[in-house]
Amino acid sequence: MTTTKVWFITGASRGFGLEIVKAVLEDGDKVVATVRSNAGELADLLEQYSNLFVTKLDVTNEAQAKVAADQAVNRFGRIDVLVNNAGFGLLSAVEEATGEEVKRVFETNVFGTLNVTRAILPVMRAQQSGHVINISSVGGLSGFYGWGVYGSTKFAVEGLTEAMAQELAPLGIHASVVEPGFFRTNFLDTSSLTRTSNVIDDYANTVGAMRSFATQVNKKQPGDPAKLAQAFIRLANAEQPPVHLPLGNDTLSRYIEKTTKFQEEIEAWYDVITGTDHDDVVQ
Repeated sequence: MTTTKVWFITGASRGFGLEIVKAVLEDGDKVVATVRSNAGELADLLEQYSNLFVTKLDVTNEAQAKVAADQAVNRFGRIDVLVNNAGFGLLSAVEEATGEEVKRVFETNVFGTLNVTRAILPVMRAQQSGHVINISSVGGLSGFYGWGVYGSTKFAVEGLTEAMAQELAPLGIHASVVEPGFFRTNFLDTSSLTRTSNVIDDYANTVGAMRSFATQVNKKQPGDPAKLAQAFIRLANAEQPPVHLPLGNDTLSRYIEKTTKFQEEIEAWYDVITGTDHDDVVQ
């Protein structure tokens, strides 16, 4: 017997969020979709679905997150799946990024995720069930020039999710982190991607090249957002969901490249790595 789930999805106005919302609604589950502004536009776009509730939420506002969680429970009685999707990118050399730009991307991508998670987890703990799905990135698995600051926010999401998976398992709640590669969304548009105004010429061959690449590849990325949305449905319905779910051949290739290089470095530095314990520690 299939049980209808209630999903709470942030950043639902476009991109991954909108694709996941549409797929979940079509699958028959209920959705609380949050948007930072213009909630009426999304409600009108998907007005044919009676199993949808749209509400306003700026994830950087913890009070708003708690209100949205209460609204979700009042409307549908429970929350089974939380998708922390709201976020944006920053294309910049680490040195180029201003303090304000770094603060802004962390406030949304990391602190916003924490705000919403803290608002939803009390509901799931009371139910003794639920699934928190955090959206990371290939940039959260492997650093790359031009994406250092953005990637660091996703590295944070990786670490938070791994810890949550351990903390929540005894309470009947799952936690997963999804790492998409380049998907054909508006992520590389100005609506989702900030490019620092501070450009340092010394980074022309690295970050400068990445800026050009991002422009050229926009709307030509290999990943299919509709297929990603179906992967989320499969993930939410899994009895034993993975902690990590990299999506896309580009993500998998990048991860294999990183771990292979990491293993080579361990082998090259093995004597140093293993030679730092006190002499009285039994090997």
